[in-house]
Amino acid sequence: MKDFARELSIAVDLARKAGKVVMEVYATDFSVFYKGASDPVTDADKRGNDLIVAGLEQAFPEDIVVAEESEKPDGSRTAPRIWFVDPLDGTKEFVAKNGEFSVMIGLAIKGQAQLGVVYRPDGDILYAGVVGQGAWMEMGGQHTPLTVIEPKSLVAPTLAVSRSHRNPLLENICKDLGVEKEVSSGSVGLKIGLIARGIADMYIEPGPYTKLWDACGPDAILRATGGQFTNMLGESLTYDLTQLKNTHGLVATNGAMHEKVINRLKPIAKELGLMPKPLCPAWEN
Repeated sequence: MKDFARELSIAVDLARKAGKVVMEVYATDFSVFYKGASDPVTDADKRGNDLIVAGLEQAFPEDIVVAEESEKPDGSRTAPRIWFVDPLDGTKEFVAKNGEFSVMIGLAIKGQAQLGVVYRPDGDILYAGVVGQGAWMEMGGQHTPLTVIEPKSLVAPTLAVSRSHRNPLLENICKDLGVEKEVSSGSVGLKIGLIARGIADMYIEPGPYTKLWDACGPDAILRATGGQFTNMLGESLTYDLTQLKNTHGLVATNGAMHEKVINRLKPIAKELGLMPKPLCPAWEN
């Protein structure tokens, strides 16, 4: 099995360099622009994006790089290796200056997340992992291997939730799953970090509000720890250029919770029209 040591080293280096650029902007009275009604973007997003994309394209010229702040590649293009980059995941938290934002880089091989790096520059916390080869965290100069800890009980799990927005569907989901505690954080990657560290048991985004660059890095890291990362139907995400939006939501857990969570989400998925329709025999037409 390929060890991806070079890819991981370069991704970590680029994430840290982009984090430095992000923090330079963070220290100023920066301007905020909007790509959509609730989709802010800053100079930090753009500068971090350009740095990472240039670095990846130079190091891996045969690979495709898909980045949030770059022009999207032609959907008909194919390559066995695609990098997905979110230079500043949690721009709302960046604007609010609460520190809960991250730089995220993921590598997909033949459509599956394989390698991930998530870096929180405010606090200098880095998560990294390669599926099948393990994951680790760097914080305060300490290098710590990460393995999800299965809870002693599936009762009263802890849910990682977004700080700046909350899907109304989560209220019923929390009741169904018996959630008694929530941990708030910006950035998908940082919430996955909470699961990897045993601080939370799961993260659920039931709506189509994330893109593949929000998921690829965190997906690889969590699965490298032994956790699970799927859509609401329990299906692995496919990382290619045909559909960049995660139309069937995201579900990330410590693994022990996953089947239970997916089963509880099926009625909601059906209500949202996400369940595959059964094939009808010809005589029923």
